[in-house]
Amino acid sequence: MAFKVIKAGMLALIQDLGRYGYLSTGITTGGPMDEMAFRWANALLENSPNAAQIEITFGGLALEAQADASIAITGADLAATLNDKPLLPWQTYAIKKGDLLSFQQPVWGLRAYLAVKGGFLCEPTLGSVATVMREQLGGLKGNGHKLEKEDIILYQEDQTFKQMRVPRAAIPNYGQSEIPVILSYQSSSFSEADKETFFSQEYTVSNHCDRMGYRMEGAAIGNDIKGITSEGIAYGAIQVPQDGQPIVLLRDRQTIGGYPKIGCTTPYGGGVLSQQKPGDKIRFVLTSIEQAEQQRQLHMNQISQLR
Repeated sequence: MAFKVIKAGMLALIQDLGRYGYLSTGITTGGPMDEMAFRWANALLENSPNAAQIEITFGGLALEAQADASIAITGADLAATLNDKPLLPWQTYAIKKGDLLSFQQPVWGLRAYLAVKGGFLCEPTLGSVATVMREQLGGLKGNGHKLEKEDIILYQEDQTFKQMRVPRAAIPNYGQSEIPVILSYQSSSFSEADKETFFSQEYTVSNHCDRMGYRMEGAAIGNDIKGITSEGIAYGAIQVPQDGQPIVLLRDRQTIGGYPKIGCTTPYGGGVLSQQKPGDKIRFVLTSIEQAEQQRQLHMNQISQLR
């Protein structure tokens, strides 16, 4: 029982919630760029929160079902179709043997998540199937490769279908331009003028954006700050290199770095940012740890109430 890859698209990766416990050895966590969309997809199918899914960036993926199953699609609207009939994200669908599931170019957002009842069946590497291409870890074959034409992705056959959808009020607005940020302990290295600039100016997502991080283009900050001794880097850390253009470090980030960090995006903010494309405009908005925790708890409660 499996999907057969008919078209691989630009970038389709097997992901779970990530590979933890190995940062000290230089191995990053990986995992879904939009964690909330990933969690919603598993919740819609009553899967384990860590059940493996496919993260589809920019579309182009086409899969042929080899057996009946229930699926869920969340995240970006990539103009998905089932046997040429349009599908909306943020809900479940029943698929039958021989069905063709396709994803086109983005209508809204950038990354979609495809979950199947019971999760995709892949062999973990270092405790996780999360695909990190740079480290050649995880994924369908354990070697960090993206999905390719003719790949066979196993799942358990399931003929019991339950129609589920995410409440409209809980669906993220990927069109929002505001990305919440918590100031870091190194923020004191930046002048008040730098902070004012950072939180008041609009930044453009550059062409240099991927699963490692999003480089911004806009008003430069921290030009007079020297580098720091290399240290561990948290998810969402916003480091500022010598050119003064902020870089938001995301799921496949390096584990250490030597640039000062003005702040850190919240997990929700990082997910929304990961749905932006080169050329999109964003603004960084100051928030507190307490506000970030409350926001995350709200989202987790919404997901748990669906079950």
